Amino acid sequence: MNCAQPSKGDILIVDDTPDNLRLLSAMLDKQGYEVRSVTNGSTALMGVRAQPPDLILLDINMPGMNGYEVCQHLKANPDTQEIPVIFISALNEIFDKVKAFSAGGVDYITKPFQVEEVLVRVENQLTVRRLQVQLLQALEQERALNQRIEELAMLEERNRIARDIHDSLGHALVALNIQMETALALWKNDPEQAYTFLVEAKQLGSEALQAVRQSVSDIRTDPLQGQLLEGAIAALVREFHQTTGVLPECQINLSHPLSNQIDTVAYRIVQEGLTNICKHAEATTVRIELQTTPSGLLLVLQDNGKGFRVDERYTGFGLQGMRERIAGLGGELKIVSEPGAGCRITAKIPRLPGKIR
Repeated sequence: MNCAQPSKGDILIVDDTPDNLRLLSAMLDKQGYEVRSVTNGSTALMGVRAQPPDLILLDINMPGMNGYEVCQHLKANPDTQEIPVIFISALNEIFDKVKAFSAGGVDYITKPFQVEEVLVRVENQLTVRRLQVQLLQALEQERALNQRIEELAMLEERNRIARDIHDSLGHALVALNIQMETALALWKNDPEQAYTFLVEAKQLGSEALQAVRQSVSDIRTDPLQGQLLEGAIAALVREFHQTTGVLPECQINLSHPLSNQIDTVAYRIVQEGLTNICKHAEATTVRIELQTTPSGLLLVLQDNGKGFRVDERYTGFGLQGMRERIAGLGGELKIVSEPGAGCRITAKIPRLPGKIR
């Protein structure tokens, strides 16, 4: 091989005939390959373990361990099973070729061989191997990137939950503390008024407990807990009905499954929306619509409550959390509300490539 040029690949030749070794080594070396040669199967396996080659040219009929057995040993070892093996043998029966491929060979050359044929088959297999390695590297990079995206998403989710805790739980606890201090101050001189403050404190405590439960639910990796989206939404509706006495009207038409990410975001939006309605809207009717479309999912959540000015509540009532979730999937979120006119939330989530439920 010309030392001035980089090697085109490391090839191990296994053949018990010295003339074959010399001929194959000379022709491959001339083409820029780094070539090693051994005369038996046992030595070949030791050489592969010491320095795995990029490709093996393997004879079949050899003393001791034959080529089939050598190939089977290589394919049984995770460290060597991906090395391409080209059988090169004087055996030319169909049975011999089938057995070679069954043992794990990727190609078969019959002796006496043509130089051009050997070179073409060797280069083809090395090209395939290089592409496989590049694909594996790309997949590993994609896995690392996906893991990083998940870590960032988890961090963003934790930050959002921290904001929710600060806004809801923090406020409730401060108010609870004020009510308790006031009740203690009035207890001796005005027990009846103190009792009123204690009742209000108990209500604030219940709200704080609900906020904690909501935050714990948000932290769960899979809020659906293995359920289909329809079933998970139905559970939210039952809980809302038990809490408020209002039974939401549901129109759910999911004609085809969507990705886990879309299911999770849709669930979270309905969950946050119902929580906001329960806390702030004083609504008597609520409607939930979920419908798959050719491009993804359409979600509508509407109530007839007291409404609010959207521009004044951009970061309140969980709206920022909804916007962040939708934006994370490249979707659209539209919120229409005015004081006294209820609220309508419309979310369009595009279909994502990948594994569906």
